Amino acid sequence: MDNFLPEDYNIPEGASNYMKFEEGTNTFRVLSSAITGWEYWTEDKEGKKPNRVKKFEELPDEVKSATDNKDKARHFWAFVVYNQVTKTIQILEISQKTVMRDIKGLVNNPKWGDPKGYDITVNKIKTGSESRDVEYSTMPEPKEELDKEVVEQYKEKNINLSALYKGEDPFSSTGEDKDSDFIEELMEEKDANS
Repeated sequence: MDNFLPEDYNIPEGASNYMKFEEGTNTFRVLSSAITGWEYWTEDKEGKKPNRVKKFEELPDEVKSATDNKDKARHFWAFVVYNQVTKTIQILEISQKTVMRDIKGLVNNPKWGDPKGYDITVNKIKTGSESRDVEYSTMPEPKEELDKEVVEQYKEKNINLSALYKGEDPFSSTGEDKDSDFIEELMEEKDANS
């Protein structure tokens, strides 16, 4: 018998601070307003890292003129979500145009509106052997109140999405851009319904 690891050892599967669309069903509740911008990657002695800017004009010239798809900047949205699968508060960054169009369509539809009032399910389906052969479909779930525990967790996290523009960790920052009006509104609504 190999005693390198304890007999009952399992690799922990802790949730990341960032939600990624997995193949299949991905359901989440939007908790914050989105920040938008452009993301590109650079590499140094520490490895590859993302760089984000608010406007296309702020990109380095070599990134703006890149013809190779892997070197081009991608437009992104980032916002805080409650991941219904992992039951954790995470940041979701999306660059998939079909998902963006679908969510923007929901936001602009008076029957759905602000996505903080309902869950969204994004289905990711591989359609071929290449990693880029993927299709996404987006569906809103029926509107319902957010659990008070989720609101409390979000409030305690103190996430600062603007830290992404500076290359800093949004989870260890001051939370100065947090959608505090939304949190206060949720808390007041929960107290009134209790």
